[in-house]
Amino acid sequence: MVNILCYGDSNTYGFDPDTKGRFDKEIRWTGVLQNLLGKDYNVIGEGLNGRTTVFDDPVDDWKNGLNYVRGIVCTHRPVDVFVVMLGTNDLKTCFGADVDSIRAGLEAVVDSALETLEKKQGFRPKCLIVSPAPLTNVSEGDFAGSFDEESVNKSRMLAAAFETLSRDKGVYFLDCGEATMPSATDGVHLDSRGHKLLGTAIGYKLLRDIC
Repeated sequence: MVNILCYGDSNTYGFDPDTKGRFDKEIRWTGVLQNLLGKDYNVIGEGLNGRTTVFDDPVDDWKNGLNYVRGIVCTHRPVDVFVVMLGTNDLKTCFGADVDSIRAGLEAVVDSALETLEKKQGFRPKCLIVSPAPLTNVSEGDFAGSFDEESVNKSRMLAAAFETLSRDKGVYFLDCGEATMPSATDGVHLDSRGHKLLGTAIGYKLLRDIC
């Protein structure tokens, strides 16, 4: 059994931009991935609405991805593949983070997860960094108060920054923006079709290059 831990934010949790609820398990990209890979793989979804890389949410101080990643990865060990898709919430105006800071935050999360697992389970898992799809049309959606046009501009630069990070760390990379884009409803979250496209893209990446 190959255990694949997927660590992310609301787009891994499965936030539905239309109902504001949560997509059913089989609709989420992690569920699509599980169905594609089959019974010899165990896909674990660890998504949290609002999760950042290293920034402390001004309301919920438990959404800092770095603070919680060690406990989460150890909860699910052994972990054979660590998939991480974070960075969208770092773009919120309240953090004022530039692309280099977001890249550094993701690097800290990856280092913490991989080093902890290597120590605790005796081997280092493979890692896939997934850059989130660029924001679109946030000025008219439900999250206009959280993101602005500068957030959109920075979101378009994350893929290049994360791809460079993946090369520097010797891990794998996939650009969500090449597979799908956020729903027009809010410009932030994937719709059901987006989840299907992303889960399929990650599945083929895993089967072709990683697993």
